[in-house]
Amino acid sequence: LLNRAAEKSSLGFQQEYKSKYGMLVTEWRVLFHLGHYGDMTAIDICKKGDLHKTKVSRAVTGLQKKRFLERETMRDDKRFEVLSLTSKGRLVFEDLISKARDYNATLTAPFTQSETDFLFKALRRIKQNS
Repeated sequence: LLNRAAEKSSLGFQQEYKSKYGMLVTEWRVLFHLGHYGDMTAIDICKKGDLHKTKVSRAVTGLQKKRFLERETMRDDKRFEVLSLTSKGRLVFEDLISKARDYNATLTAPFTQSETDFLFKALRRIKQNS
């Protein structure tokens, strides 16, 4: 049931980033992490977002082609790159995060505030325990 609800809500929001910006789900997740947490490496995004490195690598390439992010080789360790949003990427993030907030509000509209609080508390606990 949880998996089906997650899939349905994900597909609903997918229309926002796919139709307007041509992004795939992993691209949106990478963009979100960079916009929310700031500059980071692909490995950091994998860990923070529970994402597979191959999918993140493809998403980074796609976002770079769209000019939403840029890469800079780390000075201390040339094997790694720091990823950051471009000004265009920052604008896309701001637009989508606003739409995500609206979408979350629509999803939780049928619930009371107490039910919404419980839902998010339960989801955080599931995430921590899995």
